[in-house]
Amino acid sequence: MQLLNWLEKIKLLYGLEIQENQIRPFGDGHIHQTYLVDLGDKKLILQRFNYQVFQYPERISHNHDILIREIDPQKLPFILPLPIPNIHSELFSVIEGHYFRLAPYVEGKCVNEVNSAHQAYLAAKAFAQFIVAGIHIKSSLLQESIPNFHDLQLRYQQLLQAVSSTQRQVTGELKELVDFYLGQKPLVEEYNFWKSLLPLRMTHSDTKINNLIYSDDFSKVNAVIDLDTIMAGYVYYDFGDLVRTVACTEGESSQNWENIKVDMPKYAALLQGFQEVGDGVFTSEEIQSLPFGGQMMTCIMGFRFLADYLNGNIYYTIHYEEQNLHRAKNQMLLLKALQDM
Repeated sequence: MQLLNWLEKIKLLYGLEIQENQIRPFGDGHIHQTYLVDLGDKKLILQRFNYQVFQYPERISHNHDILIREIDPQKLPFILPLPIPNIHSELFSVIEGHYFRLAPYVEGKCVNEVNSAHQAYLAAKAFAQFIVAGIHIKSSLLQESIPNFHDLQLRYQQLLQAVSSTQRQVTGELKELVDFYLGQKPLVEEYNFWKSLLPLRMTHSDTKINNLIYSDDFSKVNAVIDLDTIMAGYVYYDFGDLVRTVACTEGESSQNWENIKVDMPKYAALLQGFQEVGDGVFTSEEIQSLPFGGQMMTCIMGFRFLADYLNGNIYYTIHYEEQNLHRAKNQMLLLKALQDM
């Protein structure tokens, strides 16, 4: 285990006695290298941070520091496992050019799929409660951990550029997809409308279901995790990403084209969770914008998958040449279903 090369310095920086046999790889995350540290009386999560994906670790550290100072953990019904400061009060420890961090371990279950409307409801409530917990934080204080992450206007322009410079023959199914997505200009205009109207909030910005830890019996959410994408955003971002990933009858890589629809019980549960938590806290316009979020977040991923295919599959990991094309088709069918609701 390569981590052992840095173990002595990690022990010094955190004032811990850690033996080699107390560390093991943990989870199935694809971005950071994650380890469980079992000290007997307590467990911790140790990560070697991937600064190729997140190129501004100092911004993430800045945002986490704001959360530590500004959010009262007693007011949340779940845990935010934020990084533990080292002996220098730093949230990241840099060792030989590599970034490490330590965080509390939270018991429970992390899943990749929602199996019931109730699980969807709990997820929506948790992510909405996270936004509400930071509603008092000025959005201007937060830094962009991934610049322009959810900028639909920019993603549309990037698709236009990809279409104009592609080496692929834009015919047949590819032309159908290009025409569909370039025809989403009204959605881009609606995005700009909401942008001019809504307040910026602290959002999680990556509300996939595996960024929650449920209790073992799925009766509640124990923790909201993967807090690296926290930044200023709109409430409908977090709702919309849940809709895209939870309320579709098929996963984003599915080619069961005729089966790609909106799972209405899960969609209704997501909406109920956000509305209940946001009642009296979110503005009426924010509540009204939620359905747009599902369309917008589905569309932005369609833009990105299709642009990547046109650019020669240079960003997303693929297992066969047409996978990004098929992902874009998948998102097109979901977007059509959402627009037909």
